[in-house]
Amino acid sequence: MGYARVLCAGLLGVAGHLVEVEADLSNGLPTLLLTGLPDTALNEARDRVRAAIVNSGRDWPNRRITVNLLPAALPKHGSGFDIAIAAAVLAGAGELPPARLDGVALIGELGLDGTVRPVRGVLPMVAAAARAGISRVIVPVANACEATVVPGVTVRAVDTLQRLVAFAEGTGTLLDPPAVPAAPPPAGPDLADLAGQETGRYALEIAAAGGHHLALFGPPGAGKTMLAERLPSILPELDDEAALEVTALQSIAGVLPADGRLIRRPPFQAPHHSSSLAALVGGGSGVIRPGALSLAHRGVLFLDEVPEMSRTTLQALRQPLESGRVVLSRARGTTEYPARAQLIVAANPCPCASPAGDHACHCPPTVRRRYLGRLSGPLLDRIDMRVNLLPVRAAQLMADTAPAEPSRTVAARVVRAREAAAARWAADGWRVNAEVPGSVLRRSPWRLPSRDTAVLHGALDRGTLSARGYDRCLRLAWTVADLDGRDRPSEGDVCEAYQLRMGEAAHRVPK
Repeated sequence: MGYARVLCAGLLGVAGHLVEVEADLSNGLPTLLLTGLPDTALNEARDRVRAAIVNSGRDWPNRRITVNLLPAALPKHGSGFDIAIAAAVLAGAGELPPARLDGVALIGELGLDGTVRPVRGVLPMVAAAARAGISRVIVPVANACEATVVPGVTVRAVDTLQRLVAFAEGTGTLLDPPAVPAAPPPAGPDLADLAGQETGRYALEIAAAGGHHLALFGPPGAGKTMLAERLPSILPELDDEAALEVTALQSIAGVLPADGRLIRRPPFQAPHHSSSLAALVGGGSGVIRPGALSLAHRGVLFLDEVPEMSRTTLQALRQPLESGRVVLSRARGTTEYPARAQLIVAANPCPCASPAGDHACHCPPTVRRRYLGRLSGPLLDRIDMRVNLLPVRAAQLMADTAPAEPSRTVAARVVRAREAAAARWAADGWRVNAEVPGSVLRRSPWRLPSRDTAVLHGALDRGTLSARGYDRCLRLAWTVADLDGRDRPSEGDVCEAYQLRMGEAAHRVPK
């Protein structure tokens, strides 16, 4: 038999796709040719596969071998095709009965000794196989747990090429996936740890309830970082669809925990202010990897000391914040990653960063403007709320009173508000108010009376509020109403939304 076909799966961005691996053995000079747009890592599979087959006790066919990866028009990246190539070559040479591998997708990298090594992105690959009607997959042992996350697929694991050959011959068995451990209880920073800053706490609650972006300004030690780090603690758990998206992204990036458990908690990413453009939005010279923005999908991206970041890097956030996706173009094609994350930025009011705030700052006004000017107007316009935090006083820090509201209490209000918004927008598929287009909120039946939005009309006419800012104020007003249990925003809700938008919010205790 000189021809064989085996199924595999590949990745193009976050989307997996089924790949057919064909092997043809013919007369000619002994060589192995790979076709079907392989990258460098895949081209190196020729040497890995040959060594793995020989070191597994099998003979390497002394013939001209052509391996084709279909569909040929799609670029193929990585080493996850190794085991499928080896199986196709052995089947074509008559050393592996192909019947037991019919309709089975094989994923895995081969070591030179024939061991099967884990690869990135197994979860979206298995999901792609399932969509294509494949119900059985064989993956490396280390990837077996994450593969079991995909419903409707029978997962078996393999540790060596020899075990796979023995299974195909009917003389051996594959391994069952390890049991997925129970999820540990949520742990992390709690809002009860934060002293004072009622305005910041309330803005954080609104951000969580409506999925809004938030900018925090204030001197060092005011609580900006503490607030941002506690946002995930008041966000609801991810639903099945979002959890699969988040887990797949972490699998592609190679940061998925070893237990392969489905990620239910919203992710939190806090890249350093010196991070590069590729680290923030994704990129790379070879395989395009997701950046911190995509890894924060359905969660929180926190940029501390944001004026210290490169202006070019910050400008790259503008389009993804609007569209909820990152599109990266290279000569060989375009890769798209989801990026619907909540952005939280924090900044000191000036370069000297005096803990006492404005009272002890000696920076000239031009220096302060230049410092905060790195956070450009177009980017700042895409951030829904701006909160100016004051330094925490000794009386607040040392007060011997009952602790502040814990995260679980605030999270309960957030869940109720999100449920109200989800029920309202269920027919359109929007999850939170921040996803609703402004054009929808400005039309019947969601249009608010002119008397209730008069403050926004005046600000728009004066030029202190952009059209984008107008729409974001409307979204904020709906979130405020949801938190207070009202069906529609009132004039007071609109005014409060405007104050939050302009950084003029006063202290308000949530109901």
